[in-house]
Amino acid sequence: MHKPVLLEETVSSLVLNPHGIYCDCTMGGGGHLRRMLSLLEDDAQVLAIDKDKQILEQCSKEIPRAGIRFIHGDFRHLGAILNQVDIHQLDGIMIDLGVSSFQLDDAERGFSFHEDASLDMRMNREQELTARDMVNNYPEQELVKILFEYGEERYARRIVRAIASYRREQDIKTTLELVDIIKAAVPAAYRRDKHPARRTFQALRIAVNSELDALQGVLPQALEALKPGGRLCIITFHSLEDRMVKRFLQEKAKGCTCPPGMPLCICGQKPELKIISRRPIVPGENECLANPRARSAKLRVASKL
Repeated sequence: MHKPVLLEETVSSLVLNPHGIYCDCTMGGGGHLRRMLSLLEDDAQVLAIDKDKQILEQCSKEIPRAGIRFIHGDFRHLGAILNQVDIHQLDGIMIDLGVSSFQLDDAERGFSFHEDASLDMRMNREQELTARDMVNNYPEQELVKILFEYGEERYARRIVRAIASYRREQDIKTTLELVDIIKAAVPAAYRRDKHPARRTFQALRIAVNSELDALQGVLPQALEALKPGGRLCIITFHSLEDRMVKRFLQEKAKGCTCPPGMPLCICGQKPELKIISRRPIVPGENECLANPRARSAKLRVASKL
């Protein structure tokens, strides 16, 4: 069952004009989209984007309403998508990062470290690169960098050494095969805390889908696409994403980049955003109990000036 995270907090921050034009850049299971539609009038328009064709086709059948355009694409190309549909000014944009519950719960997609499946992890199944390709073919130093930077995995070197030793004999083909390698590589105490493969799987998923590159690319496009007063709502699930969003919003809200102490501004840059949520909005205790996947979620909201 798909449970949208921070549903009311996100949609109430996003939908200020019930007749407006909105974009859900990561439609997923359509939970936020359905709630948005309940607040919008019949003349409103919504672009629903997702790079997972299977999820997109399923939701387009379940949510048959005029005014919605379902678009198979990657939000990193937001500007090109808007040009394609001849829409250039939006009242609100929301981006819900991370993996959809449908993808996590579908064992064959290879996102879960609890189920045995082919090492896939592609959100867009039309792309060529898979986690299996990465684990079996990437140089050791590159894998260490991926696990350390994207997963903040303290035992990255030990895990990669174990992967390299295993793959010299045979390919690593399945999720549980990789899980067993990770378990054998890390200390016993680490295995008793949280699942020892959690950070490695997160790092591989981010790398396979170029998630941080996509986020960095979409932020300026989203700002440009918003109308004055339009809202940008972004839900992140780990510190790397949240830091990137926080820094972007702070930079665009600050405007002037002149060194402190300059008597006059010479850069000419003016604030482009107003930060609505000075601190990230996080799920309450009840939501976390009902949906443990919500525990790490953070919502940041800004308005275009």
